[in-house]
Amino acid sequence: MAAASAVLLALPCTAALAQPTGIKRTVIARGDVSVPNREAVVAHVELAPGATAGRHTHPGDEITYFLNGEGELLIDGAPPRRVKAGEAIIIPAGTVHDARNPGSTTTKLVGVYVVEKGQPLATPAK
Repeated sequence: MAAASAVLLALPCTAALAQPTGIKRTVIARGDVSVPNREAVVAHVELAPGATAGRHTHPGDEITYFLNGEGELLIDGAPPRRVKAGEAIIIPAGTVHDARNPGSTTTKLVGVYVVEKGQPLATPAK
């Protein structure tokens, strides 16, 4: 599920984050990494029951750990993948994906993004 965390709309990594309906994201840390021109962004994400992130990509890798609840990761060209609390997903840079909460409770997760500085954290896919 970006999984749901994933859609931090097309804003530079240093900008405030837009909050689509049904998704609450809070950046809890950000900082430089050892790779030149990259930064890590760590966010706590809550996805309401039935909410979706929307198809999007990231200018870097996404690593997401599910704290509770469940999600469905939808990667273009791949079958849907169900993810639940205690599991993690890794989405390579540039991969078109979406995520949704098919459950009846709020899904909570931690998303870590290692992205290019100055680029949008996520960009809606066509």
